[in-house]
Amino acid sequence: MKSSSTRSRILTVTALGFVALFGAMVVGVGVGPLSMSWGHIIGDVASHLGLGHSTLDSLQSTVLWQLRAPRLVLGLLAGAMLAVAGGTYQGVFRNPLADPYLLGVAAGAGLGATVAIVQIGDGLSTPAWTPWLAFAGALIAVSLTWAVGGRGTSASLVLAGVAISSLLTSAQTFVQQSSHSSIARVYIWLLGSLGGASWHSVWMTLPYVVVCIIICVASAGALDVMSVGDVESRSLGLPVERVRLVVVAAASLGTAAVVSSVGLIGFVGIIVPHFVRLLVGSSYRHILPLSALIGATFLVLTDTVARTVVSPSELPLGVITALIGAPMFVLLLRARRESLT
Repeated sequence: MKSSSTRSRILTVTALGFVALFGAMVVGVGVGPLSMSWGHIIGDVASHLGLGHSTLDSLQSTVLWQLRAPRLVLGLLAGAMLAVAGGTYQGVFRNPLADPYLLGVAAGAGLGATVAIVQIGDGLSTPAWTPWLAFAGALIAVSLTWAVGGRGTSASLVLAGVAISSLLTSAQTFVQQSSHSSIARVYIWLLGSLGGASWHSVWMTLPYVVVCIIICVASAGALDVMSVGDVESRSLGLPVERVRLVVVAAASLGTAAVVSSVGLIGFVGIIVPHFVRLLVGSSYRHILPLSALIGATFLVLTDTVARTVVSPSELPLGVITALIGAPMFVLLLRARRESLT
């Protein structure tokens, strides 16, 4: 049983997480080149609920609901999914360096997007089909990885993922080099961005993310059991192979949906679960739901930085997450090492 101090710490972290999430949402919709006061934004939201009248003009209302709101929601979904997927992979593979792109998701999505941009868009545009081809590429990559290493141990599955990733990355480079005009556009997509967010991309991503997060969080207890090892877990009656198949499929499917909409965004799936683990301990019953909360907050805040720090231009979101995530990851590893000595 958890001690009262542990329960108190978990409740405190959860409460602070919700406060931070609310603050990130307020900043996400309120900060930008077009100024809007918080009072006017709240009044406009209330007017959509049938309470009062909006004081925003038509331009401000369009910016709020057609640009910032879908971007905010997609950022929440992407951050939550990537963080939960990272924690899930770390649990199922008992590998603290596992991340959502471990099984070739990034390589498959990158290949699909590159084919769309080079072959369909002629390197001059990003076709509407790009998310769908990226999604298909990610699922094909995960399927190949599972076909090669899924019947073995978790180590064999990871090795299969590395091999499939290398193969697909090579194919992506080959396709990309066939059209020099596409290189810049492909790299922009590969670095990730919420700049193309729309309500269509939100509704396309939402069902996958919600279902996959529910599956991963519901499997947290099984991940706690699997932390003692496959043999021990089987002796306790846990169907290890079935659990691994379900959670890997859920984490990969959710990640593929996110990557197909926003591109590749690194470090979220590594640093957020580590950070949560330092705060609340090693139980995945707490790590996964809190990772969703903090991951969503982290990505919304970093996206706000990405679109405002060099305004009116915009930095790729993956650049900001790397600049923040790499030093944080080093600090987290150092803190973890010191806690074990």
